[in-house]
Amino acid sequence: MSDFSTLNALAELVPKGSRVLDLGCGDGAMLAHLCELRGCTGYGVEIDDANVHACVQRGVNVIQLNLDEGLAMFGDQSFDVVLQIDTLQHLRNAEVMLRETVRVGRLGIVAFPNFAHWPNRLSILKGRMPVTRRLPYQWYDTPNIRVGTHADLARLAARNGLKVKDSFGLQSGAMVRFLPNLLAGTSVYQLTR
Repeated sequence: MSDFSTLNALAELVPKGSRVLDLGCGDGAMLAHLCELRGCTGYGVEIDDANVHACVQRGVNVIQLNLDEGLAMFGDQSFDVVLQIDTLQHLRNAEVMLRETVRVGRLGIVAFPNFAHWPNRLSILKGRMPVTRRLPYQWYDTPNIRVGTHADLARLAARNGLKVKDSFGLQSGAMVRFLPNLLAGTSVYQLTR
């Protein structure tokens, strides 16, 4: 998540002093931000060698792990918060990882690009796959293996017996509660068991 205002908005959801597990942590920017400004501790999980190195350079505790293999190394409720920020759309086992997120953490925070955002819909109406700031790749070179909408995650959470503590959209760092499926580029869910 490169947008600093969105990073700040997501960080505000994490209670101060939380023990955090950041799944697909990238270069560790979010976890470093949480540690510095919110007094959090924890670990990032990342598979990419360059990102693992970047985490180490930032002083972020990182575990190199393929999330498609699950989170068996972590016990139930071993973290206060488990983050999946721009991770879900890259995973083959999205349902399993949602359940694991709330098993390992007391609270799961999931954020992903909302494919139903109005500019994406307009692009589809014009006969083209969308290319936006939140979905910056062409259809043929995207690292995303799936796309989803704000409404889709509500149904997926219910199907997997997860409770939605809160859900909303983010657009340029601002919270969108009115019609988030249409008006927000980022979908955010807070999930519990």
